[in-house]
Amino acid sequence: MENGQKILEKLKEEISQSEYNRYIKNLEFDAASSRSDILIYNAPNILSAKWIQTKYAKKIAHLYEVQTGINAEVVINIKNKNQKRASKLLSQKNKSSSSTILNPTFTFESFVTGESNRLAYNVAKAVAQKPGIQYNPLFIYGGVGLGKTHLMQAIGNYRLNKGDKVIYNTFEQFMNRYIAHIRSNTMDRFREYYRNCDILLIDDIQFISNKEQTQDEFFHTFNELHSLSKQIVITSDRPPKKIAGLVDRLKSRFEWGMLVSINPPELETKIAIIKKKAVMDGIYLDDEVVNFLASKLGSNIREIEGTIIRLNAMSNLLRQKITLDFAKNAIEDYMQEKKESITIDSIVETVASELNVKISDIKSKKRAKKIVEARRIAIYLARNLTPNSMPQIAIYFGMKDHSAISHTMKKIEEIIQSDENFKVLIDEIAHKIESKKIS
Repeated sequence: MENGQKILEKLKEEISQSEYNRYIKNLEFDAASSRSDILIYNAPNILSAKWIQTKYAKKIAHLYEVQTGINAEVVINIKNKNQKRASKLLSQKNKSSSSTILNPTFTFESFVTGESNRLAYNVAKAVAQKPGIQYNPLFIYGGVGLGKTHLMQAIGNYRLNKGDKVIYNTFEQFMNRYIAHIRSNTMDRFREYYRNCDILLIDDIQFISNKEQTQDEFFHTFNELHSLSKQIVITSDRPPKKIAGLVDRLKSRFEWGMLVSINPPELETKIAIIKKKAVMDGIYLDDEVVNFLASKLGSNIREIEGTIIRLNAMSNLLRQKITLDFAKNAIEDYMQEKKESITIDSIVETVASELNVKISDIKSKKRAKKIVEARRIAIYLARNLTPNSMPQIAIYFGMKDHSAISHTMKKIEEIIQSDENFKVLIDEIAHKIESKKIS
């Protein structure tokens, strides 16, 4: 049961330092009284116990489930008291309760809306209020880190509070479970699990591409749930018609209900996101700092949130206020650290994988349209994500001089300005490159 204590260390990474020191630091895990599906913690006094139970118990349970796969009850006791409460829960714990990993902080209330995501928000809320009626399935698509998972899980959390059975899986989890049940010859249990829920949430469906057997099984699961008016919500980084290797019968079913996109946030929405995240984490940022972060950071909301947490951690560590100069220095150091950790080789490897071309072709002189596009993207990302100069990049790609790199940069920037889908593709590949290097 050492996981129970480790979860508090995980929680430390999710909340502000001041919150952790005030509430969680003095929380003790009661290993002797706990078991795999009941986690018991002891707080120093009744006020702390009530506050932690209300604000952090769901979060602790979520982190524990991510770590172990077990949906556990979290009980906050007062040290040396309330043992009867724990014993009662131990005896009454419902063994048949279904496990679904939903982040309890992903709610409609914590989602920041703007022009880029308002339609998706309104549709998701309508689905949560009347599931299986109007928009079924709901298919949300858009680039990395724009809030698709947040909206999907907000629907799940809303319906969980109404007593519905909700299943949330990434497509990879669905596929892995499918493979495991095939190997163990227990497909009846697999089908019973997925076809007896009220809400099915499947994240990152684009990875279903060319998985013929899994597509077939998902098709039958989809049909069964849809015929019973059970709500299906799906997210993807692209619309169904652009998912390569997706069979036509699934494409048509994904388009039965509502397709809605989430676009990169405009400046005003980014400002609102930063302000809301700072308030939620108890971090003070003045308008100068907020506006600077909004102008400097990209469209990835997860990266924006991570930067705010990082700024606050540095502020606490150095005992300095988060001023504009402090934020500028911190951002510059972070950006430089990211650039130094990324190589052109890793960029070319990722671009080749994402666009399904050979690494050797990207570095060659071949002029096929698909290869030229991959080469241009690799050059653009090498210039933006690494500290290499244009002459250095030209040498790597075997080009005559830096003017060829400059021409490529201008060409890519023109396409980004006119083609939103292309911009999303660039952002997605960049995010995958960066996430491999810096968490």
